[in-house]
Amino acid sequence: MTTIQLKKDLIHQIAEIDDNTFLNALKTIIESKTKSKIIHLTNEQKVEIIQSQKEFENGQFTEQFELNKEFEKWLNEN
Repeated sequence: MTTIQLKKDLIHQIAEIDDNTFLNALKTIIESKTKSKIIHLTNEQKVEIIQSQKEFENGQFTEQFELNKEFEKWLNEN
């Protein structure tokens, strides 16, 4: 059986499955093997990314080493 025929057969078989849990598991397996890693974002996620980019451009961020110093300070106070 050729790869193309195997894909067609699988598509037809998957179309007949109604078990949502199984289909989600199958989706996870297929996604781990696909070449393209396209991430689909909600509108809210897109807005948050744009907002974060603007904050970064305006210098509204704290670098990781500064946060680590704050965490150490908090841990030593308690």
